Amino acid sequence: MKKVLGVLVILILLGLVVPVANLVIPAPPNRLSALRTEDLLLAQAARVLGVKCVNCHTSEYVLPFYAKFPVAKGIIEQDIRTGLRFWNLDEWMADAASQPMPEAALAKLEHTVQHDEMPPTQYLLLHWSHRLSADEKAALLAWVADVRAKHYAAAWTAPRFANEPVQPLPQSVALDPAKVALGDKLYHDVRLSADDTLSCASCHGLDKGGTDQAQFSTGIDGQVGDINSPTTFNAGFHFAQFWDGRAATLEDQADGPVNNPIEMGSNWPQVVGKLQQDEALMAEFLAVYPEGPSKESVTDAIGAFERSLVTPDSAFDKYLMGDETALTDNQQRGYALFKDYHCATCHVGMAMGGQSYEYMGLVADYFAARGNVQKADFGRFNVTENEADRHKFKVPSLRNIALTYPYFHDGSTSDLKEAVRTMATYNVGVTLPEADVAAIVAFLESLTGKYKGALLQ
Repeated sequence: MKKVLGVLVILILLGLVVPVANLVIPAPPNRLSALRTEDLLLAQAARVLGVKCVNCHTSEYVLPFYAKFPVAKGIIEQDIRTGLRFWNLDEWMADAASQPMPEAALAKLEHTVQHDEMPPTQYLLLHWSHRLSADEKAALLAWVADVRAKHYAAAWTAPRFANEPVQPLPQSVALDPAKVALGDKLYHDVRLSADDTLSCASCHGLDKGGTDQAQFSTGIDGQVGDINSPTTFNAGFHFAQFWDGRAATLEDQADGPVNNPIEMGSNWPQVVGKLQQDEALMAEFLAVYPEGPSKESVTDAIGAFERSLVTPDSAFDKYLMGDETALTDNQQRGYALFKDYHCATCHVGMAMGGQSYEYMGLVADYFAARGNVQKADFGRFNVTENEADRHKFKVPSLRNIALTYPYFHDGSTSDLKEAVRTMATYNVGVTLPEADVAAIVAFLESLTGKYKGALLQ
C-alpha cells in the first residue's frame, strides 16, 4: 500500500512540474509584450496579448523545455498550427504600434473574449495563470471598441450600433463623375474582348447582383472558367480583389480579364486600337485623360466606375442607422445568431466581407467531402505558394447575397439555406437547427440594397 501511495505521490509531483514551472519561469519577451506606445488602451491590450495569445497565434513562439519530452513536442506544435489557422497575429504584430488591427482579427478577438472561448482547457491545465481575468477582458474589449471607433465605424451608424462588427454602407463615395461616366461605358464595352462579344458586364451584370449567376463564367470561344465570378457591387470596400487576392486594387483587377486567354483573350494594344477608332468615345476620353486610352487610363476609369457601385439603403442598413422597425423580429434574431455562430468574425465591415483571407473548411475538410480538387481550390496558395495559404480565400461580401448565387468560389450551390448549412458544418463545426437556418437566411435577405435609388432584383 505504501508503495502504491509512493508511486501516486511521485506521479502527482511529476504532473505538477510543468504547470508550476510555467508559473515561475518568465515567458520570453516578444514584440507585443515589449511594445512601446503612447496609446494607453493599445499598451494594455498588447500586454495581455503578448502574454496570453502570442504562444499559439503567432510564429514568434518559443517552445518550452518540456517540448523535448516524448509525444509533447508533436502535441504542442499541432496546437500552435491550429491556433495560427484560426487567428494569426503575425502580419499585424509586425507594425502594431502604427497600424490598426484588421477588422476581421478585431471581431475574432472580441467574440472570443465575450464568449470566454480561449484559452482552451487543455492549455490551462499546464498554464494556470493564463485564464483571462475580468480586468484583462475589459482591457481587450475597450481596445477593440477604441480601434473600431477610430478606424472602422461609420459616422452615420446609430450610436447603439457603433461598435458592431458590421457597419452600414454610405450613400455614395466621392469620385470624379467624368471618370465614372467613362468607366461605365468601358465596363459595358465588348471591344475589350478579342472577338467583340464580352464586356465586364458579361460576367458582372448589374442586373444580376454584379455577377452572372452562373457557376463558372463563359469566356471567348465558349471557354468556361474554373471559379465563380464575384460581385462587383461594393467591391471598392474590399482590401484586395479576386478570390485569391492576386490584384491589390480594382484597377489591377480590371487588367486581368482582358489578357486572360479564356476570358476576354485580348491585349491592350488591340483594345486601345479599337477604342481609338470611335470618334465620339475618343472625344469623351480625351476630356478626362488627355493622354488618350491606354491600359492605365482604361483600367483607371473602370476602377472609378466600380467604386461607384455602392448599394446602400438595405433594410439592415436602415436598422443599423436607427430604424428598429426595418427588420422583422425573425431577421433580428437571425442577426443575433449570425454573430453567435461566428459569422460576423469574418463577414465584417461595410461590405460584410472582403477584409481577410480565411480557410474554406476551417474545422472540417470541405474538399475531401466534395472531392475532385482542382487548382482553383488552392486559393491564396496559388499566389503565395505558402502551404499555410492552401484553401484560403478572400471572404466574399454578403451584400445582396440573395442575388449573387451560386455561392462559394466553386459555385457549388444556389440554395442560400444550403450555403448557410455548409458554412456551419465546415467553418464553425456545428449542425444548425432548421429554425436557426431560416432565421439567418431571413437576415441575409435583408442585405439587398439599392442601386441608383432602386432596390436590386
